[in-house]
Amino acid sequence: MDIIELTRQLGKMIQNEEAYLKYQIAKQAADEDEELQELIGEFNLKRLSISNETSKEENERDKEKLIKLNNEMRSAYAKAMSNERMIAYNDAKGEFDMLINRIEAIIRKSCIGEDPETADYTPSCSGSCAECGGCG
Repeated sequence: MDIIELTRQLGKMIQNEEAYLKYQIAKQAADEDEELQELIGEFNLKRLSISNETSKEENERDKEKLIKLNNEMRSAYAKAMSNERMIAYNDAKGEFDMLINRIEAIIRKSCIGEDPETADYTPSCSGSCAECGGCG
């Protein structure tokens, strides 16, 4: 068996992992939650409106409108993030991301000569949550 075949087997194993299955179920539940999708849509519309307003020349910007839109966007975000299906989705995604981080770290470290038996993911915080699987 060559390395590509082994990688395909790994892909199949990942899709049978409990973390992957929980993530897929939580994702589907969040996608099918009409209230949550409306909140996400509202958030995105407010974000777009803010972007449109801030792209105007400074003397043309309506500061009161920006404050109102920002408050409305934050409210929509808070409501969406407190939705039980969004919470379940974020938890399941965090668990699955951690699994993928470990897999990637083992492969990456093995490629630079580390022992595959001991190579593992070492969480670190860059201070930016943009590309993070979550703390914990």
